[in-house]
Amino acid sequence: MTASSQPASGPFRVTATAAHAGQRVDRFIAEAIGTMSRSRVKTLIDESRLRSDQGLVTQPAEPVRAGGIYILDIPPPLPATPQPQDIPFTVLYEDDDLIVLDKPAGLVVHPAPGNQDGTLVNALLAHCGPGFIGIGAERRPGIVHRLDKDTSGVMVVAKTQLANDVLTNAFATRDLERSYVALCWGLPIPPGGEIEGAIGRDKRDRKRMALVAHGGKPALTRYRTLRAWGTSLALLECRLATGRTHQIRVHLSASGHPVVGDPLYIRRVPAAAKTVPQPLRGELLDFPRQALHAASLGFAHPRTGATLSFQAAIPDDMAALINHIDRDLTAC
Repeated sequence: MTASSQPASGPFRVTATAAHAGQRVDRFIAEAIGTMSRSRVKTLIDESRLRSDQGLVTQPAEPVRAGGIYILDIPPPLPATPQPQDIPFTVLYEDDDLIVLDKPAGLVVHPAPGNQDGTLVNALLAHCGPGFIGIGAERRPGIVHRLDKDTSGVMVVAKTQLANDVLTNAFATRDLERSYVALCWGLPIPPGGEIEGAIGRDKRDRKRMALVAHGGKPALTRYRTLRAWGTSLALLECRLATGRTHQIRVHLSASGHPVVGDPLYIRRVPAAAKTVPQPLRGELLDFPRQALHAASLGFAHPRTGATLSFQAAIPDDMAALINHIDRDLTAC
């Protein structure tokens, strides 16, 4: 193979030879770089950072083509250890093993390219003290699940390695209860049911996920309508049978009922918006984030086994929007 030297960040380019034909592309790239693990390369592929002369590479197991040119976009390195920052958040429960909080919209969960500080992890380091460092992954201590930056609601964070291991397994096996509330455009028919479809990276936009016919991960969302305003808008309760990136947002968008305010999955004015009078229509279209809230979380305490259950009220911005909908539209 011929390869450019590995940059600290930016593009790494390599051309495959006939000897590499048929090899897994993640293994091929890792060996070409020499200082990056295959699991790291796989993660970058999942983030849509690998392209070939034939387009985006979406599968780590894709076979290498002889003569193929591959370019990996390597992101800038993050600081080795996040630093404590005094960022307020609401604590719902805390003991020696865990902390349950109500994450505000706009707060990133852990450091990542583009958000290297000012995250929930930085806030937790200030709140919990130096003993919090070393629980789980180095750059995301205690984080056993995530919410999108602009999704609000209940999260649990581990404060001990025992809690980290037990809770991580609970989320992986779905051995817990979790519900979300979503304000969506239109009225789903039927008013309750399931949305199923494999989810993978959108080949046209690496920031988006999409329903895919090949190579995605199975995903199932159960929903029921809590309130409806004609056929214009509906407030849904959603429960996840799987936990894929942007799952609720992707499934609702694909079903024709995107989440109000969703900056990624609303590309044009929804048809249902035409049934909403002004100025409410403008308020809905200008809502600055996806109207999605993690409303409840229940799980077994990792040390005692006791059943714990927590709820977080719909935040003020969503509550105000719903009040305005009630003012201008008739509920049914």
